[in-house]
Amino acid sequence: MRIDHVSYAAGPDGLQATAARLGEQLGVSPFDGGVHPRFGTRNVVLPLADDRYLEVVEALDHPASDKAPFGQAVKARSGRGGGWMAWVVAVDDLAPVEERLGRGAVEGHRHTPEGVELQWLQIGVKNVIDHGNLPFFVKWVSAPEVHPSHLSESSTRLSGLTIGGEPTVVRAWLGLGHLQERTFETSVEFGFVEDDEPCLFDVTFETANGVVTI
Repeated sequence: MRIDHVSYAAGPDGLQATAARLGEQLGVSPFDGGVHPRFGTRNVVLPLADDRYLEVVEALDHPASDKAPFGQAVKARSGRGGGWMAWVVAVDDLAPVEERLGRGAVEGHRHTPEGVELQWLQIGVKNVIDHGNLPFFVKWVSAPEVHPSHLSESSTRLSGLTIGGEPTVVRAWLGLGHLQERTFETSVEFGFVEDDEPCLFDVTFETANGVVTI
């Protein structure tokens, strides 16, 4: 179990402008990620070090964005002006998560402009709509070498998450006693703002120009 990526919903200036602004802050070149046809969304990818990435997402004018939980989550966050929407945890086996949540994972896929079809399974997105402090879970079906983080080499790394809400709720959601268990992430620092709303409050990166918190 490890942090795979973080999702940022596009603001009023739109997908490309939002991605360009974040890329400039982080010293990372954005890449067009393509459309999520099942979710009614599209994304731009900012590759990071350590097999991670930042995605900027935007809802399309398509019925899928009203029906799919991921599309609903993007619309909800963009409707509030954009910003951090979710953090995403990759696992090798989704069965324990499906059992814990009492529902099955759904398939996701998108074709990149480079002609690569990315495929994965995901679960837990419904909870992102109102509880951005809780991650959703993915299991990649595609080969590791086509993971979005490999679009280019990057020295910028994700180093910290600040989460609003109660830490024990997040730990229970992950199925962990505490966030530093060996089964989870050890290279990312977690901070909690317990009196704040349950959200992904901010994300910290180590860049070539120093530490940047967004």
